Amino acid sequence: MILLIFTACQSDDNTPPAAADPINGFWSIADKGWIFEFTDDKDVFYNVNAAGCSIQNDDFVLQDFFGFNFDVIGKNELIASSELSDSEIKFVRLPDQNPNCLPDQISTTEDPKVNFDHFWNIFNDYYAFFETRNIDWSQYENLKDQVTADNFYDIIEELAYLLDDGHVSISDEENGIEIESGDPTLLEKLNANLSGDFIIENVDDYFDLVDQKATTIATEYLGGDFEIDERENIIWGLINDDIGYILIATMEGYGTNFSDELSTLNAVLDSMMNDLSASGISKLIIDIRFNDGGYDTVALNMVSRFMDQERVSYFKKARLGNSFTENKSFSVAPKGNFQFTGDIILLTSPYTVSAAELFTLCMKDLPYVTIVGENTNGAFSTILTHVLPNGAEIGLSNEIYSDAQGVVYEVVGIGPENQENRVPFLSSLDFQEEKDSGIERALELLNN
Repeated sequence: MILLIFTACQSDDNTPPAAADPINGFWSIADKGWIFEFTDDKDVFYNVNAAGCSIQNDDFVLQDFFGFNFDVIGKNELIASSELSDSEIKFVRLPDQNPNCLPDQISTTEDPKVNFDHFWNIFNDYYAFFETRNIDWSQYENLKDQVTADNFYDIIEELAYLLDDGHVSISDEENGIEIESGDPTLLEKLNANLSGDFIIENVDDYFDLVDQKATTIATEYLGGDFEIDERENIIWGLINDDIGYILIATMEGYGTNFSDELSTLNAVLDSMMNDLSASGISKLIIDIRFNDGGYDTVALNMVSRFMDQERVSYFKKARLGNSFTENKSFSVAPKGNFQFTGDIILLTSPYTVSAAELFTLCMKDLPYVTIVGENTNGAFSTILTHVLPNGAEIGLSNEIYSDAQGVVYEVVGIGPENQENRVPFLSSLDFQEEKDSGIERALELLNN
């Protein structure tokens, strides 16, 4: 304290200035089209494409970046890692500010033609599935000439629906715009076996049916006797003395924030697996038909409780220019005191998407797992976000996931190998008879 007081009272004007923060400057994540400007005052998060640069967040806090921790590797490389991400993110220092992101070059405008130009180029630069989805994106560039303030969102909505991708979205809260590219096809699939009053016309209709289905499962198959975690994300119980049942509703929201998400999840998984072990069951149904995804590492922690040994489970790469980043392999090893490796039926549906599909991708090759239900959604990539000059947020797919054999299931999804195991997620007959055909088929297979 005395030393600090004397130091503070010094009047020597030759005191050297404090050393600059070593991360100050401009950093790029090329495959995401992201640039970060770090300063002593505040940080700025930009996104760039061939049409220019927009600000995604002008008061960015590095420590709030999705729970990532940062390590400076030399003076030109910054590595971000998080227990909620299956891979590290590498920032590369830029020698100078990107010329498109100079203060007088940043695009901040409502001009519909400028915004269309950015929209088209964001996808042209970073979207990974034009070929997979059989789309010639170049033919739509000239729509810019037809864009007006009145039809801007109508035109880009048509392009979004053309992609038919569950991970493509357009959101402009100020103007009440919410466009989900994959919704029309998803709705068509969910309604395929519904009729009359059961037809789904909106989100409320879907959740009404889900509530009915969950009630049927809880009463008719679990007899009202089951366990559920505090956040009501996982249900587990016994169908009979030899068959257990787990419903996993989501791959996120187990903790209160980024820092305790996995620790809370694994406490729940420990409790669940202890119950399964104590029950002495030899067969299990895992139901992810209601699961619309979340964090990949949540899915992987779940998978680890059903692994018999460490296995290479999937590969992943990202669009980078006209090529891709390195195709990295990811392994999953057994975790916890007990892993269930008896016969497992995995129930899937078109609503099974994103991290829930990664769970399916990792589980499908286990020799004791059989899939029953319908194909999953077919949208695996972590969503890449960009912001248009008018402030609208764009979500898109720029990562390609493949299984251990290198097979890509984007668009088609993962489903049962045999036709007799194809059972609709939602059907009028099930609701009328208060039964679940997916669970019924699972029980048939497990009892044989």
